[in-house]
Amino acid sequence: MKNIGNILWGVVLIIIGLIIGLNALGVANINIFFKGWWTLFIIIPAFIGLFKEESKTWNIIWLVIGIVLLLCSQGILQFSMIGKLIIPFVLVMIGLSLIFRDIFQKKIKDNIKKINDQTTNNEQYCATFGGIKNSFKGEEFKGANIDSIFGGVELDLSESIIKQDQVINANAIFGGIDIKAPNAVNIKIKSTPIFGGVSNKFKNEYNESLPTIYVNAFCMFGGVDIK
Repeated sequence: MKNIGNILWGVVLIIIGLIIGLNALGVANINIFFKGWWTLFIIIPAFIGLFKEESKTWNIIWLVIGIVLLLCSQGILQFSMIGKLIIPFVLVMIGLSLIFRDIFQKKIKDNIKKINDQTTNNEQYCATFGGIKNSFKGEEFKGANIDSIFGGVELDLSESIIKQDQVINANAIFGGIDIKAPNAVNIKIKSTPIFGGVSNKFKNEYNESLPTIYVNAFCMFGGVDIK
């Protein structure tokens, strides 16, 4: 569902509103400021992010961290455990995501490899300690290789012509990449996030008759934003 994030946030706000209203009317006496209530600011966004974002690794990590902090605040676990286990846990989660991502995304990976092998005239963009902006207004787009290292790249494809499946190989290392996609395409993502990630705000439903843009992203302390 496209608007699942908005729906979940709406449900959360409705529940909070009902609790406050019932408390005010004396119908209920629910204490929303229980021990560790502040951990909900970690748990709820991370939980909703599982439904909204393509890359779920960091949402899972933050969700577990939030739950552990809540259990510590309730006295079920000890805070001293967090310092000892947090780094091993994060490393294990990143390792598992790297191992299993290719398994679960094998079809996308194979399609990306096939297109990359057949393409020899990709556009090349490299932003290092600077920024690059480019648009394909009325031009045919035939794929791109983008490297953003301590810099930023904006690629506007909103008015471009895309006749067949294309790949955008995007590497964001301490940098950011913004991609504006045209309406008449599908978007599929294969990402490797290491303290970074891909944010996909492109809303179109999948349509087999349309060409697909594959975003092959590597994000290290950086991000790729698709809209």
